[in-house]
Amino acid sequence: MAGALVGGSFLSAFLQVLFDRMASREFVDFFKGQKLSDELLMKLKITMRSINRLLDGAEEKQITNRDVQMWLDDLKDAVYEADDLLDEIAYEGLRSEIEAGPQTNNIAMLRNFLSSRSPFNKRIVKMKVKLKKILDRLKDLVEQKDVLGLGENIGEKPSLHKTPTTSLVDESGVFGRNNDKKAIVKLLLSDDAYGRSLGVIPIVGMCGVGKTTLGQLVYNNSRVQEWFDLKTWVCVSEEFGVYKITKDILKEFGSKNCDTKTQNQLHLELKEKLMGKKFLLVLDDVWNAKYDDWDILLTPLKFGAQGSKIIVTTQNERVASVLSTVPPCHLKGLTDDDCWCLFEKHAFDDGDSSAHPGLEGIGREIVRKCKGLPLAVKSLAGLLRSKRDVEEWEKILRSNLWDLQNINILPALRLSYHYLPAHLKRCFSYCSIFPKDYEFRKEEMVRLWMAEGFLIQLNGNQKMKEVGDEYFNDLVSRSFFQQSSSHPSCFVMHDLMNGLAKFVSREFCYTLDDANELKLAKKTRHLSYVRAKHGNLKKFEGTYETQFLRTFLLMEQSWELDHNESEAMHDLLPTLKRLRVLSLSQYSYVQELPDSIGNLKHLRYLNLFQASLKNLPRIIHALYNLQTLILRECKDLVELPNSIGNLKHLQYLDLFGTSIRKIPNLVIGLCNLETLILCQCKDLTELPTNMGSLINLHHLDIRETNLQEMPLQMGNLKNLRILTRFINTGSRIKELGELQHLRGTLEIWNLQNVVDALDALTANLKGKKHLEHLHLRWHGDTDDAAHEREVLEQLQPHTNVESISIIGYGGPTFPEWVGDSSFSNIVSLTLSECKRCSSLPPLGQLASLKYLVVQAFDGVVVIGTEFYGSCMKPFGKLEELRFERMPHLHEWISSEGGAFPVLRELYIKECPNVSKALPSHLPSLTTLEIERCQQLAAALPTTPPICRLKLDDKSRDVLVTKLPSGLHGLRVDGFNPISSLLEGMERMGVPSTNLEEIEIRNCGSLMSFPLQMFSKLKSFQISECPNLESLVAYERSHGNFTRSCLNSVCPDLTLLRLWNCSNVKSLPKCMHSLLPSLEILQLVNCPELV
Repeated sequence: MAGALVGGSFLSAFLQVLFDRMASREFVDFFKGQKLSDELLMKLKITMRSINRLLDGAEEKQITNRDVQMWLDDLKDAVYEADDLLDEIAYEGLRSEIEAGPQTNNIAMLRNFLSSRSPFNKRIVKMKVKLKKILDRLKDLVEQKDVLGLGENIGEKPSLHKTPTTSLVDESGVFGRNNDKKAIVKLLLSDDAYGRSLGVIPIVGMCGVGKTTLGQLVYNNSRVQEWFDLKTWVCVSEEFGVYKITKDILKEFGSKNCDTKTQNQLHLELKEKLMGKKFLLVLDDVWNAKYDDWDILLTPLKFGAQGSKIIVTTQNERVASVLSTVPPCHLKGLTDDDCWCLFEKHAFDDGDSSAHPGLEGIGREIVRKCKGLPLAVKSLAGLLRSKRDVEEWEKILRSNLWDLQNINILPALRLSYHYLPAHLKRCFSYCSIFPKDYEFRKEEMVRLWMAEGFLIQLNGNQKMKEVGDEYFNDLVSRSFFQQSSSHPSCFVMHDLMNGLAKFVSREFCYTLDDANELKLAKKTRHLSYVRAKHGNLKKFEGTYETQFLRTFLLMEQSWELDHNESEAMHDLLPTLKRLRVLSLSQYSYVQELPDSIGNLKHLRYLNLFQASLKNLPRIIHALYNLQTLILRECKDLVELPNSIGNLKHLQYLDLFGTSIRKIPNLVIGLCNLETLILCQCKDLTELPTNMGSLINLHHLDIRETNLQEMPLQMGNLKNLRILTRFINTGSRIKELGELQHLRGTLEIWNLQNVVDALDALTANLKGKKHLEHLHLRWHGDTDDAAHEREVLEQLQPHTNVESISIIGYGGPTFPEWVGDSSFSNIVSLTLSECKRCSSLPPLGQLASLKYLVVQAFDGVVVIGTEFYGSCMKPFGKLEELRFERMPHLHEWISSEGGAFPVLRELYIKECPNVSKALPSHLPSLTTLEIERCQQLAAALPTTPPICRLKLDDKSRDVLVTKLPSGLHGLRVDGFNPISSLLEGMERMGVPSTNLEEIEIRNCGSLMSFPLQMFSKLKSFQISECPNLESLVAYERSHGNFTRSCLNSVCPDLTLLRLWNCSNVKSLPKCMHSLLPSLEILQLVNCPELV
């Protein structure tokens, strides 16, 4: 029964791609005038249409019929062969067109290609033979339909269905959902913020995470029971119909004869039923995201009383976006501890594992495999409930869940896959080649799908990348992909989803690691190789099945590379003639590509990340189908061949971190290039002079290069969306005015070169409403400060901008738009090296500002009231504030309007003349760092929550009479008053109960450290303290402490480092009891320690 739902719909999408290919102009022209070829192609189309009509029935029948499943696999294999042949035909047509040159008439060229005297005629003959062979194979498969009981368009009803849910729940068996329950109950019992009579609360999460259970908990809550006049639960599940759901709601309310009524009658009756009554409706397991259907269904429900609510449980984020009136509840997996409680309840008769100590450790490992999914936990617990043998439990621990029988979550996951559209099934099943926990980026996945031909353009205006983004977002919204918790820009598949992908792809996808023996099947088309420490490519030598591969992904870098690896790669490449995707990422032994790579005529994706290439072979031009070329961090690569201009289909070229010095002018041949990454090409000093010819370019990244100017006619790149940097010379800034679609981040450098302020106005930054981050940079001083102010005046961006940096500006004051309250979306602002400015703009008026950096303002003496602006509560959302390198700043005047209510972090650095008090009332401050502020003689602000404090030797006049009570981290660099503070604590016997991290440097007055005063300490580092003698209290003339071996002085301390403390003669005695948790002890240059 493996892979029960992959066949039919999967192949329907595949066949549609083939139909589209055969209808293309290039394909039709290629066979024009060839009678035999035309007849074969017509027969192929007819046969494929016959197959397509059988797929619906076969898709369902394969669930219970192994023969149908095998038939679908054979059919899929045959369709792959047909696709290979059609792609080869298209390649030959493209090659003929390119080699003939732009001046040759296409039809004349193709007729010459097909003539009997053409040197290519043998190829066309071979293609016809292959075509006839494939046609015969497909016909043979169609003829098997009667034996298999397959009819055209007459499938059985889906064999997979869910048991309808009810509102009942055993609360004693639910763990870890209290907070989620409280949050939803609170929403149910509150009025809608916008006065709507009906509120919709979606609960969203992947299959098996507990959405229904949470809905049941809320539904049966006693406060909820009393709050609503009417309550009902409807399980929607597979079939969504307005008539059916309306009827089910009425039946739950006790209505009779619903089956005989029209939809209009049902709606009128439901309206009357709900009129003036506050109701709660739970719609469980919803799949439909069509707005029109929901609009009709909700019409009678809107007649309920104010405060009526609907709870919707769904796997699909798009359902939530269509319906929700409040942010959806995104349900996460349970913790391992909560999962264990659930497992224990269902795996043991009395819900207690203590009677079976040998099973608990194995059980906890089994629970961890479930990755927080309660349905998986409960299913495995039920499977093991009658088993008490350790070997049985270990067998389950070692097993792949998809190999087990009677696991309830597996049919539920198959159902999720069943409801995927055909095009998404192909994309999802392909992901089975990735190992568990593999993190991937959206762009990476979309490029791979594009190379494999999975993306279908529904209209000519839609870019392939846009189609891929849509597919990817759809799989995310359906919970097949999840955002990585460790890297927010990446995504992962839950282990069970990864297993589902492998389950449905079967032998067509294969993940090899060095723990497994290589066992490729003839049907295997997609392969990933997860290399271990001693892995190499030689294991593929003599493997016949590699010739059928479409994908070869090298997933990991080997730390010990075999010197024969390069030779093995050279031997392997010629066998991979059908490859669409080749990734040798992090395979540093690739010093050159063999000429045989030019034979990979199907290749669309080539990834050579971190290869040791010095150049590309000229034969690279033969890869006419290539769409993606990744040469990222090929640090030895210094040039590209001119022949690269022949890659007419290349869309994505990544040269990040290479040593490229120049981009050849023939790059203009890349007429479909959309993305060009040149970031960190530090040897690159110029772009091609004809760069403006790349009219399809969408993304140009030139950060961290040594470019001195932009080429002429950049304004021709009207499709450009991302331009990371524009380097201005003279009047070229005007060209930005033509780039209306810019979005994301834009840096404009060398603004001192703007000759006429009207050129800056022509750049039309104010009209670029999709820009999010704007960096304006001047380099070097100019003599005309008034001109610079006028230039900045004309560079006013659209008010949608979210962050702005202004660096090196030489005007005397800022134009009015800087700090204007209309810029309500600005979250981050940096003003740096504006040396002529004598005052700051009214930044307190920026309603959304969270991060503010003010640096190197030589002319500012006083930060006055103008800084706060005219609003009632200035800096109402500011969380982080930095004043740095302001040599003449003398005073910072506080506001009387309750400024900085949520300021958490304050940094004052290299302000040597600031002497007046800091703002005294910063109620939310948690981090304070003061460095090189020699004249500052001020007390710490009255901030009870402060938890991180840093002081240095230049800030010795800051008054620190005691450590703030909430302090968690303390960094001291040369701040000698810390010695008297510690001695005072020691003398008074007042411990610091919250301090967890201490770092002390360059404190010559520090002689001892009262470690016993810091019981919560986790990390303690001291360096460059030449007079330090001891780390625990010892008897002194003024103190009451004597050296003692107290139990667990610092029970949580894990890190202790001493550097360059030349006078420390010994560590505390009884270290094992004083510091029981110590993991790292580092002693460097402490010569007196013995």
